[in-house]
Amino acid sequence: MNHRPAWAPETADIECPSAARMYDYYLGGSHNFPADRALAEEYIKVLPEITAISVANRAFLRRAVTQLAREGVDQFLDLGSGMPTVGNVHEVARVHNPDARVVYVDADPVTVATGTNLLVDDPGTRYLHADLRDPAEILGDPAVTSHLDFGRPVAVLMVAVLHFVPDEDDPAGIIEAFSAACAGGSYLVCSHATNEYQPETMRQASSVYRRASHSMHFRTRAEISSLIRGYDLLEPGLVDVIRWRPEPGDIDPYDGDVRRYNLLAAVGRKAR
Repeated sequence: MNHRPAWAPETADIECPSAARMYDYYLGGSHNFPADRALAEEYIKVLPEITAISVANRAFLRRAVTQLAREGVDQFLDLGSGMPTVGNVHEVARVHNPDARVVYVDADPVTVATGTNLLVDDPGTRYLHADLRDPAEILGDPAVTSHLDFGRPVAVLMVAVLHFVPDEDDPAGIIEAFSAACAGGSYLVCSHATNEYQPETMRQASSVYRRASHSMHFRTRAEISSLIRGYDLLEPGLVDVIRWRPEPGDIDPYDGDVRRYNLLAAVGRKAR
């Protein structure tokens, strides 16, 4: 049986591997449990590139938030935020806009408890325990309504989270619901795993996550493009994650071989 540390709430099921905590493990974090690590190791055997993919995804998040903060965006709604780690959204945004406000949302109670404790003295951030598949609950929660002004542009972040939403839960409808709540000039930041490059490997990979808190649903480039069709995409559009405005110093152990990353990314702007 997994030992429950003091920072893990009693409501958290630490026997069931959590997608959020497995991601934390890939990034070298410490807020995970034996069940998370065991299933993560199984996934690594199928997809050894997952550590590099996770690092590349975080780098994309940093670049996208930096770009939007430079353009004056000072409100961020991070859906499926994952465990707090170095380079969180509020840290990146405040380099360029010290008044940036962020609401982090995650379905994992350990993630929310950890983030809340770490940022308890930060008035510019909030953590909300909720599932992005329920936009009405999130958009109506006081943690969101009292912290973000939807009459001004908001950046909605869905980074490496939509591939945990099956088709029957209507991912396009979820995106549309958040878009409808946002003012013109708001943004969507999105990354999504694809099965186009290594279909058999990704099929095996998805089978591993059937034993996690959330199963995985890889999509083609065309399917991902369809999900975000309501936004005007910033250059270079929907591209492989390492090709979205790369910067010197970004880590790329595969020398530009996008087939090893299996992850597409885009930033879109809602028309006024």
